[in-house]
This record gives sequence, structure tokens and C-alpha cells, in this order.
Amino acid sequence: MRGMHISPDHPSLSLIVDDLATRGWSQQQLVLPDGLVQALADECRLRAAQGELSPAGVGRGAAQEVRENVRGDRIQWLEQGESETCDLYLEIMDSLRLSLNRGLFLGLEDFECHFALYPPGAFYRRHVDRFRDDDRRMVSAIIYLNEGWAPEEGGQLRMSLPDGVEHDVQPEAGCLAVFLSGDIPHEVLPARRDRLSLTGWFRRRGNDPF
Repeated sequence: MRGMHISPDHPSLSLIVDDLATRGWSQQQLVLPDGLVQALADECRLRAAQGELSPAGVGRGAAQEVRENVRGDRIQWLEQGESETCDLYLEIMDSLRLSLNRGLFLGLEDFECHFALYPPGAFYRRHVDRFRDDDRRMVSAIIYLNEGWAPEEGGQLRMSLPDGVEHDVQPEAGCLAVFLSGDIPHEVLPARRDRLSLTGWFRRRGNDPF
């Protein structure tokens, strides 16, 4: 995996930019360095086995609370420098950030993301990714880490598109779903086995002077 770099001009990234410009979402089978998706899945499972993933909350700040009737995933945020595997993924996402800024002039400044593990039966009810009191999240990006996923195993990301159509994304390894955070309501359907992903958001500068 070492030394593999994806340029902001990579054709896969250009396709994402074009899709966001025309319809507000994109689904791509991202061409990643050999072994990266499996290494990310192994990292997620290791962190889960070590008890590092915590129940995800709903809301933000002091109002955040765990509500498993709304979402049932367990998460851990990524930090730069924790592992070579995660740093390589963050580097690729930074190339996508640059590509989005060049093509769409979004002024994206950073990317935040976390591992998400949905145990069997867990789900996330329909929602949008932008908080009502914080408009920094502009573009959502989710990469799936599940090898050999069959449609009957569930766990689809169901997007409610502006034309009234629902589009299901299968959480198959290497599939990248990207969409405008404030425009695309979506939900995660229950799965029959552990469902792994890296879920993240490209953010612009907020109004907070701090």
C-alpha cells in the first residue's frame, strides 16, 4: 500500500465531482491501493475487539444522547498519525477534497470521519447529515468495507433523492457513496451480519470565530 497516491485529477474523483454537480450524489467503486479496504476492515474489527468503538449518539454537543431506536452503530473517530492504513485513506480523501474544491468551489477546509460498525439488526433512521445550528458539513463520503456482501444480507444505504426516487447502495467493499450533506435524506437498513464502513464529512469554515 505504501507510496500509492491518488491525484485530485484521478478519473474516479472527476466522476464524483461531475455527479455532485448534476444530481447531488455519486456512487463509485473506488480504485484503491491493493489491500487497503481489507486493512481498513481489519483495523475496524481490531478496534471493536479492543472495546474502542462506542455507541453513537444523536444530536451534538451537550444535547447528544444515545438512542438505539434511532441509530445503533458503534463508532470511533479517526485521528491523523494513528496508523499507516488510516493515514493513507485520509490522504485519498484529501485528494477528493481538492478535486471538489476545484470543480465545485465549495471552500472545503477539512475532513472528519469515523469507523462505524452496525451489529446485526442495527439501523439508522432517515435523517440528513447537516445540523440545524451548524452548516459546516457540506459533502458526506462513506466507504464500505464488507467483502462478499450479498443483497439479501440487508444493510443498504437508502437515499431519498430529490426526484422522489429511493436509491439503495449495497455496502460492498470498496463502494464509495458521496452526497451533498444537507440535501439528501438517507437511512441505513438493518443487516444480518456486522456491517463496516468509514463515514465522513468534508467541511467548510463555520461562522464560529474560534
